[in-house]
Amino acid sequence: MAVHIRLKRQGRKKRPFYRVIAIDSRSHREGREIERLGWYDPIKEGLSVEFKEDRIFHWLGQGAIPTDTVNSLMRQKGLAHKWHLMSTGVAEDQIATEMEAWAARQLEKIERAAAKKAEKKAKKKAEASVTVDEEVAEAAPAEEAPAEEAPAEEAVEEVAEAAPAEEAVEEVAEAAPAEEAPAEEAVEEVAEAAPAEEAPAEEAPEEKK
Repeated sequence: MAVHIRLKRQGRKKRPFYRVIAIDSRSHREGREIERLGWYDPIKEGLSVEFKEDRIFHWLGQGAIPTDTVNSLMRQKGLAHKWHLMSTGVAEDQIATEMEAWAARQLEKIERAAAKKAEKKAKKKAEASVTVDEEVAEAAPAEEAPAEEAPAEEAVEEVAEAAPAEEAVEEVAEAAPAEEAPAEEAVEEVAEAAPAEEAPAEEAPEEKK
C-alpha cells in the first residue's frame, strides 16, 4: 500500500484550515485518513504549522511520499533537513548541533527579510512624499498666475496716461489756424484798399467831356 502525506481541508468557507494526514494514495481527496500527523493554518500571520515529528519520520521510514506542499512546510520547519541527517546515519548529538545551527540561520534569514521589507516600505513612503511635494510645487505657479498678468494691466494704465499727449496734439492743430488769421486779414485789407486808389482814374474822363 502506497501512502501519501498530504493536507486535508477543514474549516469553513473563506476560512480554510488543514490537517496533515497519512492516507492511502488510492483514496479520494476526502477519503478516510490513516493517521493525523499535524495541522496547518494559512490564515495566521507567519508560519503556523505543527507536525508530529516522530510519526512523520515513522511514515517516511515506511516509504510514505509527502506532497509538494507538505514537503515545503517540512523544509520551512526544518524537518526535511533533520530527516536528511537521520537518513545519512548522523549521530543524535551531532543532529542536535546541526539543527541549532539551522535554527540560527533561519532566524537570521527572517531578520534580513524583515529589514528588507521595512526598507522597501520606507523607500515607498519617501517616494510618495516626494511625489506629493512635486505636485504642490507644480500647483503653486498656477495660483500665482494673476501676478504675471499685472504688466498687461500696467500697460493699459500707461496707454490711458498717454491720452493727454494726443489731446495736446489736437490742441496744437486747432491753434495753428489761429496764427494764420492775421495773413488772411492782411489780404482782405489790401483788396479793400485797391478800389480806393483807382477811383480817381474813372473820374478823369468825365472832366475831358
